[in-house]
Amino acid sequence: MKQTILVTGGTGFIGSHTTVELQQAGYQVVIIDNLSNSNANVIDGIEKITGVRPAFEKVDCCDIKALEGVFQKYPGIKGIIHFAASKAVGESVEKPLLYYRNNLNSLINLLELMPKYDVKGIIFSSSCTVYGQPTAENLPVTEQAPIRKALSPYGNTKQVNEEIIQDFIHSGAPIKSVILRYFNPIGAHPTALIGELPNGVPMNLIPFVTQTAIGIRKQLKIFGNDYGTPDGTCIRDYIYVVDLAKAHVKAMERVLDNPDTDPVEVFNIGTGRGLSTLEVVEGFERATGVKLPWEFAPRREGDIEKVWGNVDKANKVLGWKAEADIDDVLRSAWKWQLKLREDGIQ
Repeated sequence: MKQTILVTGGTGFIGSHTTVELQQAGYQVVIIDNLSNSNANVIDGIEKITGVRPAFEKVDCCDIKALEGVFQKYPGIKGIIHFAASKAVGESVEKPLLYYRNNLNSLINLLELMPKYDVKGIIFSSSCTVYGQPTAENLPVTEQAPIRKALSPYGNTKQVNEEIIQDFIHSGAPIKSVILRYFNPIGAHPTALIGELPNGVPMNLIPFVTQTAIGIRKQLKIFGNDYGTPDGTCIRDYIYVVDLAKAHVKAMERVLDNPDTDPVEVFNIGTGRGLSTLEVVEGFERATGVKLPWEFAPRREGDIEKVWGNVDKANKVLGWKAEADIDDVLRSAWKWQLKLREDGIQ
């Protein structure tokens, strides 16, 4: 059995898939989550997939006393994967203080406790939002591209948290960190036992697509058809959530098992390919055989025109590569939506 890993936000979309991959790689996992945007039933799905039930504590990372109690209850935690954060761009514009309080304090508390409990490394869940809208010469965007002024408080918390990690380690803290800048995670586990389950109206494209396809939403709106892209719709780099989860396992191995790495490293995690919103919608129809009611709508404030990643560094240094076929990924999202309907959830 490998080391014990603390996964914050582990009942969420990416956290649950990463827990599966960690357990299948032999790690012991302790999940903490305040369940503000997820459900504890996800633990059952993780157990069905892996045969192992991860330890779970309902804890808010902003509550440092409760957080310290976890380290006391589970001695021997060697690594942290930090997902716990508020993450809706639009909501962050409406409730900036909530986002700054949740997203900054949670990380600061974890960093403060790490040396005290001999935790060696932290993998931080960052985002391609730190790049803003890259200039044409910076596409596909590399890790060396300029960090641009964030377009939302959410994006700003990712930038500031990266700086907090770098400053803390630069001060001499005896820890290491890998910062993973994700592009757009989509899809669901092939078993359809875990997947993306947003509260209320989905903010992300794929859950809105699948909810429209099954009749929960009347119509999908594609925001903007006049962008400077081949079909006029926004372009993103869509990464399969299971591939993304596997990148965290590689990053954790690097932090814990390789003493010669730099104290802070940054990797883009994407496919290296951009797909337009229209291509994804048409791809879903092709992959599933389900026709979607959709229409164009005016541009949405804060949307970036086009961004996709150069992932050569992750491929070469981490030894990780996105492998999933986009049609299979879209079918996995549809299979998950059908399972939710079958279970009476949506």
